[in-house]
Amino acid sequence: MELFLPTLNKMVYLFGFIIIGYIIAKLKIVPRGSAGVLAKLENNLFIPALVLQTFMQNFTRETLGVTWKLFAFGFIIDAVVIPLSILASRFVTKDEYTRKICVYGLCFSNFAFMGNAIVSAIFPESFYAYIVFTLTLWIPIYLWGVPALLVSDGNKKTLGARLKSFINPMFIAMLVGMVIGFVGIPIPESIGDVISASSSCMSPIAMILTGFTIAEIDIKKTLKKPTVYTISVLRLIVFPLIAIGIFAILPLSIPADYVICAVCSIAMPLGLNTIVIPAAYGKDTAVASGMALVSHILSVITIPIMFMLLRMIL
Repeated sequence: MELFLPTLNKMVYLFGFIIIGYIIAKLKIVPRGSAGVLAKLENNLFIPALVLQTFMQNFTRETLGVTWKLFAFGFIIDAVVIPLSILASRFVTKDEYTRKICVYGLCFSNFAFMGNAIVSAIFPESFYAYIVFTLTLWIPIYLWGVPALLVSDGNKKTLGARLKSFINPMFIAMLVGMVIGFVGIPIPESIGDVISASSSCMSPIAMILTGFTIAEIDIKKTLKKPTVYTISVLRLIVFPLIAIGIFAILPLSIPADYVICAVCSIAMPLGLNTIVIPAAYGKDTAVASGMALVSHILSVITIPIMFMLLRMIL
């Protein structure tokens, strides 16, 4: 219970912002298109500010060796989770499009918006490691996840176009932060305060955006689909328990930060890309919306439980 209650309190706190976003969207308190504006602020300012601050403070000559080991560990976890997700999805549905959505949802959780918010709050000492670890997830997302699973019918991108996706504000912020942290460039206090204040907005805005997205879901329609519950259970319970079990019995001495990064990224609810991206191409998002809704609601309880079990094996 040492970690369960603090995590539960933090989950309720974050979920409160989801509810606020949901109510705001349902009551139409803000103009149409507000979600798009917030999403641009989140992706172009708040998340990059958090990444910049994290790397400025933590990427030093002393941590360089640890950083590259985290990259390697991240790729190892990807090499296990992705094939497992593809295999599991084959037993969930026979519909090809739904299966692709399930594969994406199982491979890539909401490790960014929700993951960053939760890990920075519950495991602040491991947040730098988590940022580095999850960078390895963006590579299969851009090169395979989005083009092959979410927009695969007639909208395929060339390899060059996929690689250009990496040139984004978060990646640029990471590079700038790496230079500042590694070289030890002094930053004026006023600029540091702006970066810190901007990074503090990341979690609330991310949760409000989640509420906006859920508000667009046809709840009655989505909750009638069995696939929604199967994938949510796999995402929130089965996969994290497998990871915790493996780390508990693994004879190798793995640093605690590495275990925290892996379990936290796996234990998050389904990502929202399965809704946002297919919707932009006019595709059916009923199953994806249901998985996002159910998994985010259940995660209020499942994440504290998984974190409690995680603490027990560390």
